[in-house]
Amino acid sequence: MTSRDQYLKLLENGDLLFQQVPMVEIDGMKLVQTRAILNYIAEKYNLHGKDLKDRAMIDMYSEGVMDLNEMIIMLIFSPDPKAKLEEIEKKAKERYLPVFEKALTGPVYLVGGKLSCADVYLLECTLMLEEKFAGILKDFGNLKSFQGRMLQIPAVNRFLLPGSKRKPPPDHKILAVAKEVFNMKF
Repeated sequence: MTSRDQYLKLLENGDLLFQQVPMVEIDGMKLVQTRAILNYIAEKYNLHGKDLKDRAMIDMYSEGVMDLNEMIIMLIFSPDPKAKLEEIEKKAKERYLPVFEKALTGPVYLVGGKLSCADVYLLECTLMLEEKFAGILKDFGNLKSFQGRMLQIPAVNRFLLPGSKRKPPPDHKILAVAKEVFNMKF
């Protein structure tokens, strides 16, 4: 979405159930709410594990990744980006990355020996971290190996190619578009 008119049309048509984005059109549906969208895709492609215990573990890892990811995404709104970057790097190295490093000691994937949505989220997050902090994974060999394995998956590799649908990290240009589309005043 790049214009206020597009947003207003979605609102007018009732496509945004709670009058907010994100909204994804898939399988003839207009899904809203981030977790609903992610859960639908995970279920559709069998990325939620084999049983309830797997799903609980996948959800825990996914929520941890999303906490870290959100810090990176919200950086653009920080009045002091340098201090916020330092905080993100510290939390990543001390709180989040060690958990994933330990979880990947031995297993190929985080849960149940097979690809899950938590693995996909973790890959995206590690790529975003490396875009902000070159070499952040140097002390996390299991994570770096995991990242290499994930990048060998053909669909993942295609998604990361230049010109793909992968969204760039938020920057001031994206923020300016968001301010215009959503009529944000700050």
